[in-house]
Amino acid sequence: MAGTNKQTRGPELEPHQVVLRPLVTEKSTHQVSRYRAYPFEVNPWATKDEIKFAIETLFNVQVEKVRTQNRHGKKRRYRFKLGRLPNWKKAIVTLKIDSPGIDIV
Repeated sequence: MAGTNKQTRGPELEPHQVVLRPLVTEKSTHQVSRYRAYPFEVNPWATKDEIKFAIETLFNVQVEKVRTQNRHGKKRRYRFKLGRLPNWKKAIVTLKIDSPGIDIV
């Protein structure tokens, strides 16, 4: 890829492959009502631009900014062995003021 600055981290993702599920917790409902920030579990290969495009396409809203976190899987015991849950990626999407909200419940 001579002459291009785009870094590829994985395969091309469709919008429905980027957003895996909304995260509904006490903290997330507080963020939604106060800051218009909606948390989602997203594909680990997705970039901020891909997440923004997917949310705007799927929910028909205008996104102001996207913040991402790479979360480490927790350690869990399975009988006598120590296991680990998989790592995952979290995105907190903030909507513009004039954009309608997302009904995630």
